[in-house]
Amino acid sequence: MCGTLIPMSFRQERTSTHPSAEYPRTDSSHATAVPDGVPGRGTGLLFLLATLACMAALAGTYYFFVRTTTGQFIDESALVEAVEIHGAAGKAANKLLDWLPALSVLIATVVVLFVTVMRRRWAAAGIAVAACVGANVATQVIKDVVPVRPYRGIETLELNSLPSGHTTMAASAAAAVFLMVSPRWRPLAGFLGGSFAVATGLSTLVNQWHRPADVVAAFLVVAAFMLPAGWLIIRTGPRWNLWDGYGEHWAASRLWLALPVLAGLASAVLASYSLLKIAPGPGQEGSTTNYFWAGTSLIVIAGYLATVAGIWLFGHAARRRTPARR
Repeated sequence: MCGTLIPMSFRQERTSTHPSAEYPRTDSSHATAVPDGVPGRGTGLLFLLATLACMAALAGTYYFFVRTTTGQFIDESALVEAVEIHGAAGKAANKLLDWLPALSVLIATVVVLFVTVMRRRWAAAGIAVAACVGANVATQVIKDVVPVRPYRGIETLELNSLPSGHTTMAASAAAAVFLMVSPRWRPLAGFLGGSFAVATGLSTLVNQWHRPADVVAAFLVVAAFMLPAGWLIIRTGPRWNLWDGYGEHWAASRLWLALPVLAGLASAVLASYSLLKIAPGPGQEGSTTNYFWAGTSLIVIAGYLATVAGIWLFGHAARRRTPARR
């Protein structure tokens, strides 16, 4: 009897430990399935392309709005026309800009420290803070390195003001919070942070601190730093960077995607309407605010486009993948 039991147990042990028993063979359609609990796999190329697109858009923004006559005229006209509405809005914008540095640092510090200590996301905190600092340093370096605005027939200050430092600070602080919170909170954090950054950019225009292109460039600088940082955070924190998709939590509602999309579409309509009312060429006469409204629309569109793209991309990377049925 023992002679029959020993071979049987031996055969059972070999069967249970054989690789083919734990990982059965699958057909080619199942071979590329992303295992559960491994967020970010297969999205590295998307993050890379998004980062390169931001860098290319930054170069294009600089070239068109700083190096060409048409771009300079549009940008400068929006800045000049801001004087026409600088009243109560200007006072409110001044207060926001005065409090902005302290407010941005305070919000980001409180949230990042709270999440880091409570959830022990030390690596994520280091990556997010490093990206935030890098974006702000890069903004100042670009301002110093980029040549002064060349004369293209448009009367404007030669001092380079691209990108906006205030907008970079606000957007990078909001992005750091976005990266640190769990995936189900990111749709809400993205919408609130994007709105904060857009409001900051609009305030710099209303107060004639920056042109629209300066604000758009700041958004792109922040995105170029935060995208690779976010991918690293997802890959180094796989346990907490998983979610079941939109609707699992009120902060993960699709509403936070719909609101910036609607705001962007409304701004596109406003920009089109304003530009259609403008006489072509730098020689137009009369005082209008058409370029100002077109400039504000550009800021809103750029800010909320980045918001929607970020929410979607990070949501896609953190989405829980279930193994394919075998």
